[in-house]
Amino acid sequence: MAEEWWDPNGKFKTLHKFNPVRIAFIREKIITHFNIYPKNKKPFNKINLLDVGWGGGLLCEPMSKLGANVTGIDIVEKNIKTAAAHAEVNQLPIKYLVNTVEELAEKKTKYDVILNMEVIEHVSDVSLFIRSCSDLLSENGIMIFASLNRTLISYGLAIIGVEYILGWLPKGTHDWNKFLTPEEVYSFLIQNNCEVIESVGINFNPLLNSWNESKSMKANFIVTGKKN
Repeated sequence: MAEEWWDPNGKFKTLHKFNPVRIAFIREKIITHFNIYPKNKKPFNKINLLDVGWGGGLLCEPMSKLGANVTGIDIVEKNIKTAAAHAEVNQLPIKYLVNTVEELAEKKTKYDVILNMEVIEHVSDVSLFIRSCSDLLSENGIMIFASLNRTLISYGLAIIGVEYILGWLPKGTHDWNKFLTPEEVYSFLIQNNCEVIESVGINFNPLLNSWNESKSMKANFIVTGKKN
């Protein structure tokens, strides 16, 4: 599926609809947290940002266009070719690596912002994963997690609906038992010297065919944490 990342009508079309909401949320959190003047043409020009599990670069590129020094890591080598080629066409200086968070943490590199968007539900050792992310985060840096809540609603939407009925993702892409509740994410963050700043729901409106922020976190949710 790596070649389909940038096709807005392909298998990732839902993610393309989801992306503007995520970008707006991330932009607001970074600008507010680091007290950046919002009308700057490239407000993130002093921000070192790591995108974990960047896929085809759908978040890396907007962050780079906003001025951030972006590094994207993924464990799928095919994704690198797709993302790197697209970034080169758009003349964006993004650093893409085939790497895990755990391996990268050993290099002692620090980032101001770490994005974990729809990744944590695929991780085998969540405690180690979040600890490694915390080790990579600079003092007063922020981590933003987007994931799926472990509820019957998410099972119906993300697995039965998306994988089996609509066929937007291959069957078996998600394991509902690996989904985390927001409270579990809070606990992992607190255990790793991070303070929970905010959490919101992100829900799909089929009538409007759009994604929006919501008070309900029963399906998709985003959690922002700050390094103490």
